[in-house]
Amino acid sequence: MAKTPDHEDVKRPKGKVKEAAVWLMMAMLILGLGGFGVTSFSGGVTRVGSVGDVDITTDDYARALQTQVAQFSQRIGQPISTQEALAFGVDRQVLQGLITRAALDNEAARIGLSVGDEVVATELMQMDAFKGISGSFDRDAYRFQLDRTNQTEAQFETNLRRDVARELMQGAVVGGFVAPDALTDTLYAWIGERRGFSMLRLGEADLAEPLAEPTEEELRAHYDAHVDRFTRPEAKRITYASLLPEAIAKDMPVDDALLKEMYEDRIDEFVLPERRIVERLVYPDQAAADAARARLDAGADFEDLVGERGLTLEAIDLGDMTRDELGEAGEGVFTAEEGEVAGPLPTDLGPALFRVIAVLAAEETTFDEARGLLAIEIQTDAARRAIADKVELVDDLLAGGASLEDLAEEAQLEIATLDFVASVQGEAAIEGYPAFRQAAQAVQADDYAEAIPLEDGGVVALRLDEVVPAAPIPFDEARDAVAADWRKDALAEALAARAAEIKAGIEGGAAIGSFGIVDVTPEIARDGFLANAPDNLVADVFRMEEGAVSVVEGPGFVAVVKLDSIQLAETEGEEAETLREALAAQARQAISADAFTAFTNALTNEAGVTLDQSVINAIHASLP
Repeated sequence: MAKTPDHEDVKRPKGKVKEAAVWLMMAMLILGLGGFGVTSFSGGVTRVGSVGDVDITTDDYARALQTQVAQFSQRIGQPISTQEALAFGVDRQVLQGLITRAALDNEAARIGLSVGDEVVATELMQMDAFKGISGSFDRDAYRFQLDRTNQTEAQFETNLRRDVARELMQGAVVGGFVAPDALTDTLYAWIGERRGFSMLRLGEADLAEPLAEPTEEELRAHYDAHVDRFTRPEAKRITYASLLPEAIAKDMPVDDALLKEMYEDRIDEFVLPERRIVERLVYPDQAAADAARARLDAGADFEDLVGERGLTLEAIDLGDMTRDELGEAGEGVFTAEEGEVAGPLPTDLGPALFRVIAVLAAEETTFDEARGLLAIEIQTDAARRAIADKVELVDDLLAGGASLEDLAEEAQLEIATLDFVASVQGEAAIEGYPAFRQAAQAVQADDYAEAIPLEDGGVVALRLDEVVPAAPIPFDEARDAVAADWRKDALAEALAARAAEIKAGIEGGAAIGSFGIVDVTPEIARDGFLANAPDNLVADVFRMEEGAVSVVEGPGFVAVVKLDSIQLAETEGEEAETLREALAAQARQAISADAFTAFTNALTNEAGVTLDQSVINAIHASLP
């Protein structure tokens, strides 16, 4: 009789399938949580790679990356996200720095280079971040700073010990280099050289005939050949609802009694007494002051007296002063005329001579004259308060799913649409607000609108309707711009041809001055600057031979240049010696840097580098 399978036998095969499914789910969960572990920089994954026996930890990489992103944001003047920073290669710079540091740590461990606890303690005590109010090391401040960076004392002191050891190794590698004299001499001769030249800048008046007006066919041909110049850039079509103080300020009520109170409270702004801009030269005693006055009356210059006291005119400048502010000296100073020296007169610092630089007459702005300005202040402030009262309503409406059009109806915001281009300042007033421009650059099609406070107390909410692709501006619409662009190109071509003729004439023996007004530059350095000239002018001059003639062109610029002289670098004098020393120092630094790079590259290659790109990517994804 066949055996009837019991319950356990029937379930066993399914149990194997279920067990496999459970393990598969567990594996997926572990993989998923691996990224979570990196995000929190704790858990199983603790390193992004290693150099030899030294690990590059996830915490070290994340902290270094966040620090570099913050510094990069500061340099460009606006905050950027980690993902934006990655596009600039910030992560590669951070990783290279950590690899170099790990290579040095690995080598220090290999050769047994370290420092004792006393050195670590000394370094720790000197760090400003850990000093208290008394200016000495504060353990509470130490712990607080470490808590902020998620480090233990043991971790920080271990890293500090490694930092000092790395500095010792780096000092041993880069120290002792000397810049070769031949290198310093060559650099000095090149940098110290000067040029003298004559320049004839050409304009339309230098043409034999004025430019002819373009035909319609020429304009269309120019448009077709340069259609990229007459193309609207890609833009974001943005609808926005805004409420700006200037839009509603004029409708705010004004209380005349409050205006008069404001006027009286700020009367010092509107009623200015007579003032003097003065310089004060103080003497130690009356005898010295009297002697100085006598010398001044005998014909000595006031500047000489200032110099004899070891002072500068800036040091004795008091600015504009009222009679009362000058104290006992006020009467004497205010009876002096502009340019006169009064005194000696008594002051808190001793007897002094006062020179009157300028007399500033009394000024009075009446209430009627100031009323308009004060009213604007009151109305603008009232408008800001009114807008602030509406921000909560705007937030509530948007949170409830209201559209921008609903805001216009229910909160009396003004609604409008514009094509936003990040690189172009548009004509709409709202585009002048940095907060709006930042939000417009960041907005995406699926973003929810939110209330954005503006710098002057206004508020705006926006949405992206569509991205308008770049497209040529129709010829009829762009005709004036096409005509101006055609003329610019035609003039540049005509001037270049005329410059070539003049160049040939000068090379044939004619004087450059016979062709027009010449600007002469007796001496200029390689890093010299000439106003209203292109950047390439000086570089072109330094490529010329003495006596040579050249045509130099740039945007809106055409000139004929004749090199008059080549002046070799000065070999003697304090200025020459200072420049040579600076060049030698720069050369030493460059040689030392190259040597250190070569040393660390050799250490890295010898120790070997391993990196886990998946962990690095997970850290990137976890950072804001």
